[in-house]
Amino acid sequence: MGIFSRFSDIINSNINALLDKAEDPEKLVKLIISEMEQTLIEVRSTSVQALTDKKELRRQLSQLEAESQQWANKAELAVSKGREDLAKSALQEKHRLEQAAENLAKELELVESSVERLETDISRLQAKLDEALSRRDAMILRQKTVAKRKEVNRTFYAPNFDQAFEKFEAYEKRLDQMEAEVEAMELGRNKPLKDEIDELVINERVDQELNNIKQKVASQ
Repeated sequence: MGIFSRFSDIINSNINALLDKAEDPEKLVKLIISEMEQTLIEVRSTSVQALTDKKELRRQLSQLEAESQQWANKAELAVSKGREDLAKSALQEKHRLEQAAENLAKELELVESSVERLETDISRLQAKLDEALSRRDAMILRQKTVAKRKEVNRTFYAPNFDQAFEKFEAYEKRLDQMEAEVEAMELGRNKPLKDEIDELVINERVDQELNNIKQKVASQ
């Protein structure tokens, strides 16, 4: 069973209000879109027929006007030849065609008005459909976001994830202990020859720089 019973129901509908009250908004918005798309196809089909009728009426009207002008020319020719009887008959045919053209013009006016209304209806219906599609896309995006958050939560709060962190922390503590043991073993030992030489070089550079500063200050 459809949501809308006629075209005006769609145009006057408040899609957001319908979806906000629905128990299953996702299912409802799909149904709404389906009905709108079907209605749009029907309205477009009607507009195609109306446009076809419009073109045909214009063609017929143009033909009647051309034939009417031809009979007017024949009436003039008959008068120039002294045949008023033929001229009168030609003018009668001309007036008959003009009356037919007048009736056809009225029918064409109605069809053109119908085409304009159909164009307006299609624009309004398309706007409603776009609104429904936008709401559907927002729902899909929201659903994906929620699913992603659930996945992240499962990852970070899963027991095996917590256990992995605990093992990592225990491993870090073990490394700290091993480093402390090595440092404790080195306490009180004589410095390697290389370290003592490096210290002498550094001390010599420091002394030299200090003397340079003293000489600079004394010369001022």
